[in-house]
Amino acid sequence: MADEESTGTVLVALAANLAIAVAKIAAGLIGGSSAMLAEGAHSVADTTNQVFLLTSLRLSRKAPDDTHPFGYGKERFFWSLLAAVGIFVSGAVFSIFEGVHGLLSGESEVGGYLLSYGVLLISFLAEGTSWLKAVRQLRSEARETGRGLIEHVRLSSDPTVKTVFSEDTAALVGLVLAALGLGLHQLTGQAFWDAGAAIAIGVLLAVVAYLLGRDTKEMLIGEAAPAAVRDGIRAELAEHAEVDRVLDVRTMLLGPEALLVAARLDMNDALGAAEVEDSTDAISARLRAKFPQVQEVYLDVTSGGGRQVAETSPEASSTSSSSPRPMR
Repeated sequence: MADEESTGTVLVALAANLAIAVAKIAAGLIGGSSAMLAEGAHSVADTTNQVFLLTSLRLSRKAPDDTHPFGYGKERFFWSLLAAVGIFVSGAVFSIFEGVHGLLSGESEVGGYLLSYGVLLISFLAEGTSWLKAVRQLRSEARETGRGLIEHVRLSSDPTVKTVFSEDTAALVGLVLAALGLGLHQLTGQAFWDAGAAIAIGVLLAVVAYLLGRDTKEMLIGEAAPAAVRDGIRAELAEHAEVDRVLDVRTMLLGPEALLVAARLDMNDALGAAEVEDSTDAISARLRAKFPQVQEVYLDVTSGGGRQVAETSPEASSTSSSSPRPMR
């Protein structure tokens, strides 16, 4: 369900960005506004990124195979990282270049103000529609996890909706900057304002690209589950009477909706081999039941002195009776 909702959010953003990219570029070329051309580059970058995100959603659904036994969930992280790079290269670099060029050339003639203002207004409405769709999904997810909206955006392991939300937020701010630059240019006749708005838009996009790239990189290289989830897993393992101590718990995101758990347990020395096997099976089952996002469970069982006694088999621990739910 969350996957389908994410796809819908991306499609809305794609339609909005594709329509307004053409309008912004046309208005920028007709009027000669650096800020409008910067906004056009911004929308082109966003449109390309929506294609990246749709690709990630499709590829991440592939079933595990021999070459990718843990599945393809990290496709979401990889393509989201490319989207962040796209924001920087196609949006930020071009916008800053266009602004600097406007400042150095000293060009002050900008025309077609009414056309530009009209395009900015329509773009604001289109981007606002996409932004509201992303916010509704994020608020729904935040309520399920007991977080505030901003906290959820920061901690969410779903880079798709986070990217759309960040792009649309930057787009709305960029539209305001472009309108201010155009308005001040029209009032003063100084090219500085229009070119300065283009540079400000570029800096804004560079910051958004950095923040998205930083978060996605962490998930791509093997980020752990949020601290609250890790603490919950440790507490669940410690509740079993057969477990004397939980020596270590390690987690890793396999995708937005999948988590790997590896734990080292000090089991009761009085347990026989068969009892240890039955206990670890029960522990794994209860862990998955309480945390449906857990897809893989590996339990390393030791005696009190640290000697390894048993380990859950990968075959048994890699299957789950319940479908995973988003980490968020």
